[in-house]
Amino acid sequence: MSKWIGTSNQNFSPYAMEELRRLFTSINFTQLVPGEVFLFDIPMESDEVQQRLSTSELIFLRHVQPIDREFVLTGQATDVNQLVEMISYIDSSVADKKISIHIRTSRESLLVNTKSEIKSAMEEAIVEVGGQLVLQNPDLIITIFAHHTHLYVGFGTVEELRSDWPGGAIRFQREEGQASRAKFKLLEAEQVFGLDLSLFKQAIDVGAAPGGWSSLLLERGLKVTAIDPAVLDEKVSSHPALTHLKMNASDVKLPKASFDLIVCDMSWNPLMMSKLVLVLRPALKPYSYGIITLKLMNKKVMQSIREVKERLGSGYTVLQAKQLFHNRDEITLLIQKNG
Repeated sequence: MSKWIGTSNQNFSPYAMEELRRLFTSINFTQLVPGEVFLFDIPMESDEVQQRLSTSELIFLRHVQPIDREFVLTGQATDVNQLVEMISYIDSSVADKKISIHIRTSRESLLVNTKSEIKSAMEEAIVEVGGQLVLQNPDLIITIFAHHTHLYVGFGTVEELRSDWPGGAIRFQREEGQASRAKFKLLEAEQVFGLDLSLFKQAIDVGAAPGGWSSLLLERGLKVTAIDPAVLDEKVSSHPALTHLKMNASDVKLPKASFDLIVCDMSWNPLMMSKLVLVLRPALKPYSYGIITLKLMNKKVMQSIREVKERLGSGYTVLQAKQLFHNRDEITLLIQKNG
């Protein structure tokens, strides 16, 4: 038997739980933060569960934490002592390793007001046993979730937890004059999909306004053809590497096999979006990549995803599908042209 804590985007935990039900025939759930954080237990050893999780496409499970230790909170100084003693007990696991500590709490947790105090005490304990505290690229993450009077502790690598950010909530710093927050979505997609955008040369940005995605592609050194009848941000539209076609994507005629990347972040019906991406397929070179968002516009979420994958399958391979932290009522797909 092993116990875990799963995290999804707000209001999407039912879909994350449904994915897990399909993966594990025997599984029990308990909601911790409604619609977002949940506890689940499986009658399997942790290593076996982790192996199955790591080899499965899970769209809505943003972060997963094993429960390796569990404490009862009292709201007293003993709460800190318990965690410090735990570090001393597992000293061989943290000595000479780069360690990050992630602490999350629900609003009802007794830990809310002492979160920083506990983190500081744990950091001191880690240094004392020879661990090195880091914010990036840790060898091991100690991840904590506190809810009501319970505190759940897990240990894992970035790959095992599915993120190097607490709860998978990746953050980017907003820049002065940034065209839109949508830029964060493409930044996150680049990281999650392991795709270096600077390796591409020419991109099509469908539904580009106000220019958040185009701005990042331009920063990465690409030439961008932005398709949108709406106005782009001035900093984007004036860039010498940008061509703005002020028309509907369905009316555009582009030279064949001229682009190696297509991106699309439109608030459109998913099937219409798929049709557009297929219409523009001839403009892409063989095996070109695409990053597109799929708006979840009805309650039949899994059906919509399946239908879009089937439709895109006539011209593309869907390599990955993920609900990013910066997605709202949508998911993001990484696709590749079929020859």
